[in-house]
Amino acid sequence: MFLNVLNVVLPVLICAGIGYALAVTKAPFDNKVVGGIVSRVGYPTLVISHLSTTKIAIGTFLDVMAAAALAIAGFGALGFVVLKAMRLPVRAFLTPLMHGNVGNIGLPITLLALGDAGMAYAMGFVVVVLISIFTIGMWIPAGEFSPKKLATSPIIYAVILSLVLLATGSSLPQPVAKSFDILGGLSIPLMLLTLGHTLATLRVESMKRAVTLTVLHLAMAIAIASALVWGFGFTGAERGAVILCCLMPSSVATYLFIDQHVPEYGPDVAGFILVSTLATIIVLPVALSYWI
Repeated sequence: MFLNVLNVVLPVLICAGIGYALAVTKAPFDNKVVGGIVSRVGYPTLVISHLSTTKIAIGTFLDVMAAAALAIAGFGALGFVVLKAMRLPVRAFLTPLMHGNVGNIGLPITLLALGDAGMAYAMGFVVVVLISIFTIGMWIPAGEFSPKKLATSPIIYAVILSLVLLATGSSLPQPVAKSFDILGGLSIPLMLLTLGHTLATLRVESMKRAVTLTVLHLAMAIAIASALVWGFGFTGAERGAVILCCLMPSSVATYLFIDQHVPEYGPDVAGFILVSTLATIIVLPVALSYWI
């Protein structure tokens, strides 16, 4: 069983490894351009294409979105306590503790492990996390509030359209649906390449602190996932999707804002992101084998 689970995890690691190789060989690769394409085109079309064609219960999907919001709040509250106890700056370390890498790693893992239904439910989690990263994830390091980013996020309008289609049982015109399938298909491979490329270019210091934060983050994830599954009564694909999303490592996207606003702590945050990502090689196979 453990080897079968590795067959689910390894494709993700191989794709990220190719991105790592691109960075090592100094091949042309612009993270900002790729990230902009994925966030403005790839993710919105992926959300619409999957949610409009997969048969899922809209009530359960909304529950998963609510669970994602509670998970972020839980990571934020526990992370705040941990950072105060460790005497680490909240502005630098809280957002990486709050936001998991549900897009780059969570979506391909849930697709491979749980099928289209699992990925569709994971979309609910991903949408909430992405909105939070590009709002709260920027506000905390910058120390300022900017609701404009929330109102101009294409993902929000993609979710609204998807929920309308789900609620009414409608579908997009076939040419539009096929176009969205093609564009949405860009997201996962591009983000895996970006993940590997970004990890290869991070400056890493203070590995002891990174390991400590990774262990604490995993402990928080287990507690929060258990509470959400019990509280919402999740079963089947939605249960697996919520657990997997909670167990995701720290989001690489949060590093960009840390490096911009509190660069003196950039290497420490980079170390935490790198170690937590590498830990998934052990964490995900164990979780898929014995918990999900």
